[in-house]
Amino acid sequence: MTQTEIALLPLSPGPRTPETLAGTSARDIALTDLANVVASPTGIRPLTQDTLGQHDEQLIVPTYDRSALTPAVVHFSVGGFHRSHQLLYFDEVAERRISDAWGVVGVGLNSRHMKDALAPQDHLYTVVERSPDGERARVVGVMIDYHFAPEDPAVVLDLLTDARTRMVSLTITGSGYRLFPDTGDFDSDDEDIRWDLAEPGRPRTVFGYLVEALDRRRRAGLPPFTVVSCDNMHRNGDAARAALVGFALLRDEVLARWITDRVSFPSSMVDRITPHTTPEQREAVAQRYGVDDNWPVITEPFSQWVIEDDFCNGRPPLDLVGVRFVPDVARYELMKTRLLNASHCALGYLGSLAGHASIDRVMADPLFADYAEQLMDAEVRPLLPPPDGIDLVAYQQLLLKRFANPAIADQLYRLCRRGSTKMPHHLLPSLREALATDRPHALLTVAVAAWFRYLRGVDGEGRAFAIDDPLAERLQELALAGGSDPRPLLGVRSVFGDLGGDPAFVAELADALERLDRDGVRATVATALLRSRTLGR
Repeated sequence: MTQTEIALLPLSPGPRTPETLAGTSARDIALTDLANVVASPTGIRPLTQDTLGQHDEQLIVPTYDRSALTPAVVHFSVGGFHRSHQLLYFDEVAERRISDAWGVVGVGLNSRHMKDALAPQDHLYTVVERSPDGERARVVGVMIDYHFAPEDPAVVLDLLTDARTRMVSLTITGSGYRLFPDTGDFDSDDEDIRWDLAEPGRPRTVFGYLVEALDRRRRAGLPPFTVVSCDNMHRNGDAARAALVGFALLRDEVLARWITDRVSFPSSMVDRITPHTTPEQREAVAQRYGVDDNWPVITEPFSQWVIEDDFCNGRPPLDLVGVRFVPDVARYELMKTRLLNASHCALGYLGSLAGHASIDRVMADPLFADYAEQLMDAEVRPLLPPPDGIDLVAYQQLLLKRFANPAIADQLYRLCRRGSTKMPHHLLPSLREALATDRPHALLTVAVAAWFRYLRGVDGEGRAFAIDDPLAERLQELALAGGSDPRPLLGVRSVFGDLGGDPAFVAELADALERLDRDGVRATVATALLRSRTLGR
């Protein structure tokens, strides 16, 4: 993959140049100047299969026969990211007439909101790609059905057992895998897991569904499906394998061995910044494009998907629409999680303490823009092995531009969610490596201090905010009790491991916390920048 391909992974209509415009159909030319976009002159129309023809002047709409799609992919936890990312690649496979064998069915486990939004519009939805230069909008049609599992688990199990189902993908977040962070073993001490073991025909968890379906396929002599994790975590395929095999071992050792031997769990790296859609954005899409979409998706033009080439029941032709299949995804994953996701964490906490609400506003502040660039350039990137065909310096510069995109305005509260899951996967590994190799780490340390300060639940001006984290109550109690002493929080070994046993780091972190309390976030960041540059010489 070249530097250009990283920036412009092709999802039609794709980037527009004089060369690519030659021979381009009217359907493909959808990049519009925001100032020239006007509401539909005939009003706002509903979005359904029957009304698609009424939207083709304002939107790119599917031209393939949706009824001919084979339901081959089941996706658990359909959120904004899945709809802006994986589903678009499968939509391209259908739209380009590459194959109609890879239709997608969504499954929800915790909330029926997505079903309520999508079912009335025949599971169609709008994706709006926004950049500083304009935007393009398209309707995605490759999701042909959606089920809310708690309402009818038998239907979901039948779907997973169907011989046509060849791949199951997941965006269930890192904490959803129920793995001990220090050992990687499956944590079975959970009420829902005990329920799934007792009631395999009425599961509550994704593991209950997948293991029961795989057992039924095994007994029926059917091949298994491939399980593709699309969550931001280290070796997500290995995590999916550990979770499923760990659960299966609680049921049947023979079944667990069959899953180990027969099921493929390719790791993957996914990347596309996709903020939560607000009611105001939904209304703006309706007015701009004349489409009454219950839940449109707003995203950036950039999209990237790298998957290990390990499929046990047929490989979807995603390589023909921009996905890269590789023998080992590890370097691509490290590049993305440690540069993009770790920077998101750091800027989210620092920016929130400074009173900013979105990452583009953080990047418009020269101090924090300098911090982001120096963090990547001096403290993270030197620790990374470059993936084949990728210029890490160019990738870093592209990230800075993506963060600064005012057309996306990614909200900081989204970046600050689930810190106890994100920080151990994304930022703390770079910090540990820097400590072990005696490399500069002042900016990484300030990011941890900012998180500790954020966990108190008030910004630098005393404005309160809620902590969205699975360990929120415990972490906030420890943050308030510790104040400028980081040791109470560092004692949570499930998050921090042995970092609390490094006296030099504990002292550095305490100093950063004291500076945040005494001098404020801006002065603390400025001091850390000076220290990082001095030590990096």
